Amino acid sequence: MLKNQNPGRTIMISMNFILKSLGVLFILLTLFAYTRKEDIVSAYNNLTTLKQVITTVPLEAQYTLGGEVISMDQFDLRERMERELLINAYHHATTIQHIKLANRYFPTIEKILKENNVPEDFKYLAVAESSLRNSTSSAGAKGIWQFMSNTFKEMNYEISDDVDERYHLEKSTQAACDYLNRLYKRFGSWVSVAAAYNTGPTSYAKYLKEQNAENYFDVNVSDETMRYPFRILAIKTIMENPEKFGYHIPEEDKYRPLDDYQLIEVDSTIANLADFAKGEGISYRTLKIYNPWLRSSTLKVNKDARYELKVPVLESESK
Repeated sequence: MLKNQNPGRTIMISMNFILKSLGVLFILLTLFAYTRKEDIVSAYNNLTTLKQVITTVPLEAQYTLGGEVISMDQFDLRERMERELLINAYHHATTIQHIKLANRYFPTIEKILKENNVPEDFKYLAVAESSLRNSTSSAGAKGIWQFMSNTFKEMNYEISDDVDERYHLEKSTQAACDYLNRLYKRFGSWVSVAAAYNTGPTSYAKYLKEQNAENYFDVNVSDETMRYPFRILAIKTIMENPEKFGYHIPEEDKYRPLDDYQLIEVDSTIANLADFAKGEGISYRTLKIYNPWLRSSTLKVNKDARYELKVPVLESESK
């Protein structure tokens, strides 16, 4: 084993290293002491700040819902409108979905609204209600128009184990038109119609009477109903001019309408819808996509009853 022949030299090298290290540390401490606090904070912020630009949304002098002018002269109305615009403008994923789904469903909804003399603006009520999804609320309202079962049945539409027409786009939209026209006949204002659709006509009429209010803007109701017409207005404002709010959705990225189907009349019970779909050359999943009102795996057809099923035309047949 080799022995250290010069221990003194080793100690000297170690001392030199320590002195040099202390010198470097002294220089760093000196620089730090003379560095402005603002520079340190700025450097830190550059490392931790999320790089984005967030602004408020522009408000117009007035808006219209169903042809009725809503002026932004009052601070209360301005703030309620701004709240809904901010929420919807910055709710990016949901708003993108609204724009995409509108391309699929609005043509059908617009046609039925027009046939029933309901202002086209009320297609945005469907967006506010369900985001154009066949969803179910915590209260049990279902479908794009979010009908409760009792209300829907009273209008002579079907809800059974096999069928729920709240999920039928054409029939539920017709039901919505009937209901909206009934509300307009009662309240005489499309803004009030929107409020009554949200809170219920009985509750809305009670609010008006108890508060001696003549219209929606003079009444104090629940927070949800205070917001509701403005939510529809905000959705309308953004969806009519999405680029103004930073949404650039190419036409080819929007969801296509499901209009490539033929109607097949059914007048007898279908014991197995999967077998029926297979016989039509489509999958069970496809059958349910085109007919979401079919709620089970069978379709019981009572005497004298008729149903029309949408069956997409096979590509080979459509050429």
